[in-house]
Amino acid sequence: MVLFMVLPHSVCKLQFIHPDTKTYSTKCSVSEPLPILHEFYQPGDLVIGEITSQVFYLRFPTNFDEKPSPMLIHEAIMMPKSYKHALALVFAIKEINDNPSILPNTTMGFHIYDSYHDPQITFMSTFGLLSSRHRFLPNYGCDSQSPPIVTIGGFCSEITLYMAIALDAYKMPQLVYGSFDSSMNKKMSLSSLYQMVPDEYHQCTGVVQLLLHFRWTWVGLFTVDNDNGDRFLEILGLMVFAKGICFAFVEKTLKWTFADSMLHVFSNEEKIFSTLMGSNANVFIVYGTPPSLLNLSWKRRVTILDSYLGKVWILTSHWDFRSSIFHGDHNMQPFHGAISLSLHSSEPLGFRTFLQSINPSWAKEDGFVKDFWEQSFNCSFKNITAQKESKTKERCTGKEILENLPNTYFEMIMTGHSYNVYNAALAVTYALHNIYESRSKHRSWPAGKMLDFWNFHPFLKNILFNNSAGETVHFDENKELITGFDITNWATFPNKTSARVRIGRLDPHATPGTELSIQDEHIVWQKTLNQVVPISLCNNNCQPGYQKKPREGKPFCCYDCAPCPEGKISNQKGGDLCVNCPEDQYSNMDQDQCIPKIISYLSYNEPLGITLASSATVFALITAIVFAIFLKHQDTPIIKASNRGLTYILLIFLLFCFLCPLLFIGEPKMLTCLTRQTAFGIIFSVALSSLLAKTITVVRAFTITKPGSWMIKWLGIRLSISVVLFFSLIQAGLCTVWLSISPPFPHMDIHSLKGKIIIACDEQTIFLFGCVLWAFWPLFVSLLPFLLGSYLPVLMNLNSLLSAWWSFAVFGYHLCQPT
Repeated sequence: MVLFMVLPHSVCKLQFIHPDTKTYSTKCSVSEPLPILHEFYQPGDLVIGEITSQVFYLRFPTNFDEKPSPMLIHEAIMMPKSYKHALALVFAIKEINDNPSILPNTTMGFHIYDSYHDPQITFMSTFGLLSSRHRFLPNYGCDSQSPPIVTIGGFCSEITLYMAIALDAYKMPQLVYGSFDSSMNKKMSLSSLYQMVPDEYHQCTGVVQLLLHFRWTWVGLFTVDNDNGDRFLEILGLMVFAKGICFAFVEKTLKWTFADSMLHVFSNEEKIFSTLMGSNANVFIVYGTPPSLLNLSWKRRVTILDSYLGKVWILTSHWDFRSSIFHGDHNMQPFHGAISLSLHSSEPLGFRTFLQSINPSWAKEDGFVKDFWEQSFNCSFKNITAQKESKTKERCTGKEILENLPNTYFEMIMTGHSYNVYNAALAVTYALHNIYESRSKHRSWPAGKMLDFWNFHPFLKNILFNNSAGETVHFDENKELITGFDITNWATFPNKTSARVRIGRLDPHATPGTELSIQDEHIVWQKTLNQVVPISLCNNNCQPGYQKKPREGKPFCCYDCAPCPEGKISNQKGGDLCVNCPEDQYSNMDQDQCIPKIISYLSYNEPLGITLASSATVFALITAIVFAIFLKHQDTPIIKASNRGLTYILLIFLLFCFLCPLLFIGEPKMLTCLTRQTAFGIIFSVALSSLLAKTITVVRAFTITKPGSWMIKWLGIRLSISVVLFFSLIQAGLCTVWLSISPPFPHMDIHSLKGKIIIACDEQTIFLFGCVLWAFWPLFVSLLPFLLGSYLPVLMNLNSLLSAWWSFAVFGYHLCQPT
């Protein structure tokens, strides 16, 4: 239906020729569609077309009952900065024509139309490039004008798509110089589309990385109310959600498309600004094309709110503080410190000098310059006396200086979109150069012969060259220019001028984690922030020792703070969850850090360790002294009568028994764990067996009444050694089995006591450990000799000593066990 609206209309009238013969004739006329008042044309052997988006106008909606009204088309609103998109192509063509080595004997030309940010006009402008110069007849050549070999445009995804629908049927290459969502290209299979800018997806990635870099998790979003805005919101929403960022609000700005919708637009803006004023978010993201944001700028100019101060604006590449005459002399202070994702740009040689040569009469074919000049300098080329605006406007002299314009209107540098237009023109030219060289090797290129669009694509797709700014230009496999975004920071001044400083870069093709590089020290923030990085959170971060507790019915970025549970800590502000301390540490009282646990074992520094070590040493010395006395008097009758061999064994192993507690004092090691229980068991078994053997010997000696009895032979050394070896070997065998099957090892008990790690030997199996305790079983065997020995004289009764010594041994062993 849009195509029908832009096509010429044929109107035929029936005319009566002669009354007698009643002959008739038909007279047909072709009516042109809405005129395109803004056009810039320079002829050439080969022409590059361009559709810019410099002009915006209000009109009434088409009702299909009458011819579309051009009533408001003369009240155009200029975007002064966008005029440079056309100038970039003019400069590129001039640079190409001045260099005969690129295309010898060939002159490049251009043909520029404007889209007026309108689908209908975009289609009409696109087909206008394919028509005769002065007649809207696509596919017909009624004059010597050559149709473009390629077309550059458009400024945004919407305009780009409208152009692509028309151009793809011709397979004409289209080089997009503004942001574009490649998903649309994949859905519609637009094979002739080339992107001079990064994909829209990368812009969303850049916004998220900026938010993460400054730790902003509570942000507001302004987006345009159309399909592009919905896609941006969908992609960005998924990204921020995955990174723990929430939207404080999402407001959609309406587009000024029709004049009768202005009141609705203003009403919507009142709602948007009420939301803005009531939000506690300090960061606002702005996405949308200039016409959709004119109302935002207008409202911001009319109502300067104190609540703006201290806010940070993150702008996408679509909005570059473009101003129009509709804005007037507005205050830019609320945008001081804004951060913008700008399309990458560089400065070609001679571009500033070229801009200085621009004036209203510099090119008579330029249909943009007069409106640009009038609205930029607030003057008029018309007869002032006949104009109602004579009181506010002076007559344009043509001597006004572009450099005197505020940056919000015009900048004397090559900005991102203009740089893309410049590179697009050079890419086309170098592709033509490669075609020329390839054909000159085989056959001549006939003068005036048109290029087949489908044959042009392989050369354009594989282009690789360096421009005059020293940068390499080439496409990837998806026909997307390998480039990135510049991170710029805006500073405004009291004289209502502004400046932007490049503070970083976003390179989508860099290795993961290094895409964003930014110089924080060069950033200028809002004056009220005193150069402190602003905070944008739903609520204050939880202090250390607390964790986040979600609020019911609120986004996950809004939460309460709850103390960490017992045994867990949170050692930084804004911690999501409390974490357990390592096993060798425990939480402090404030639960904001982990403290190493104290290692606990029976040491020589503790009172119990000192007491046991001292007692063991004293008793060992006493035993050693007694043993020394026995050795000194070993030949005396009393020593001989006491069964000297058993006595020596008893004293030696009794000495070792007193020293065994020393194995239980100190940090348990593998060697001590293996030896402490087994050594004590064997030593104690030998000592107890020796005492048992002595008791049996004494008892049997007093109970034998017949001299020469066979039992006398067994009361000597044989019986004593047999008793000692029998019980000792049993104990040694049990210990060997224990150490072979399940040996003890050092074990750290980290759970029994808070704040302590108890190091002890783990005997592993209770059964085998119990078997080792058979060192005590000779006591039960000695019950019989004990009963028999109770009739002996007191001086010869050792069983009383056995009971006392046994009690002491068990008590000492119990003290050495860990608790």
